[in-house]
Amino acid sequence: MPEQSPPAPGRIMAAEMAEQPAVLQRLLDEGAAPIREVAAQIAARGPRFVLLTARGTSDNAALYAKYLVEVELGKPAGLASMSTTTAYGARPDLRDVLVVTVSQSGGSPDLIASTKAAREGGAVTLAVTNNPDSPLAEVSEFHVDVLAGPEKALPATKTYTAELLALYLLVQGLRGDGGTARPRDPGEAAAVEQLPALAARVLGRQAEVRALAERYRFAQRLVLTSRGFGYPTAREAALKLMETTYIPAQPFSGADLLHGPLAMVDNVSPVIAIVPDGKGGEALQPVLDRLRGRGADLMVVGPQDQVDAASAGFALPPGVPEPVQPILEILPLQQLAHEITIARGQDPDAPRALAKVTETH
Repeated sequence: MPEQSPPAPGRIMAAEMAEQPAVLQRLLDEGAAPIREVAAQIAARGPRFVLLTARGTSDNAALYAKYLVEVELGKPAGLASMSTTTAYGARPDLRDVLVVTVSQSGGSPDLIASTKAAREGGAVTLAVTNNPDSPLAEVSEFHVDVLAGPEKALPATKTYTAELLALYLLVQGLRGDGGTARPRDPGEAAAVEQLPALAARVLGRQAEVRALAERYRFAQRLVLTSRGFGYPTAREAALKLMETTYIPAQPFSGADLLHGPLAMVDNVSPVIAIVPDGKGGEALQPVLDRLRGRGADLMVVGPQDQVDAASAGFALPPGVPEPVQPILEILPLQQLAHEITIARGQDPDAPRALAKVTETH
C-alpha cells in the first residue's frame, strides 16, 4: 500500500477560515433569539458599567465590545486586569456592574477564577464562549454560545468572528429602544443579515491576498494601526501574524502612533492600516498622511479610495455600517497571515510553543 502524503501545511486553518460565512449564518439563524433573551434579562437588572474579561484573541473581541458598549449604549466600559483578583486577591465591589467574560474554550483558570470572584462581588456575570459545557459557563450566571463548532487549528479564526457577531447582537439587545449614545442606523440590520454573503465574497478573493503575501513574506517587522472600531482588528491581525509567521508585528492606535512610535517607521518596514469607512477612518487620516509623508510602504484594508492612495491594499465591500465592519476587516488579514506563513515554509496550523487552551492563573 503506497504511503500517504502528509497533510498540506495550513490545511486546517484554511478550512476553518472558509467556514466563517456558514458560522455567521448559523449564529444569525440559531443564536440571535437566545442572545436577545439573555440581553433582555440583563437589561432588566440595569447595570451601570460593563467590565470585560478575556485573553488573547478573545481579548481583541472584548475590546471591540468595549467600543460597542460606549458608542451604542453610552455606558462606561473597561477591560479587567485579572491579576488583581487571581494574584493579588482583591475583591472589588461590583454591584451594578455587568462582567462579560469572553473565551473560546471557557477553560482558562484565571478567567474562571476572576468570573467567580466577580459574581461573589455582586456583578451580573455573562460568559461568551464556544463551549456551553465549559467551567466558565458553569460559574457564570448567563451564557452566550457563539456556535462556531470545533476549532482545531491553533490560530483562532472562526471563533473570533463568531465572538464579534455574538457581542454585536448582545449589545443591540441591551440597547433595546431606549436612549443611546448613537442613533440607530436604519440600514444596519439589513447589513448584518448580509454579513455571511459579504464574508464569502471577501474570502473568495484569495488570489489578491496571495499577491500581498508575496510582497510582505520577507518583512522583518510590521506595524499595524487603526482608530475606533478598526483598532481591535489591528490588534487581532498583529496577533495572527506573530503567532503564525513569527514576524514581530506591533499594533498601535493611530493616535498613539503619533505620540512617539512614528519615529520607527521608515520606507523598509511595512505598515498595515485598517481604515474604517466612517468616523474611525476620518480620525485616522492625519496618521495616513504622516505615514505617506515618511515614505512608508503602506498597505490599507478599507474603502477602495483609501486603497488607491496606498502602496498596496485590499478593498472591502462598500456600504457596510462602521460598527459591523470589523467582522469583514479581519478576514483578508487572517488569510494574509496564513499565506505569508506558507510562503515562509512554515505550518500555520501548529505554531511552535502554542496550545489551544492557555492555562494562565
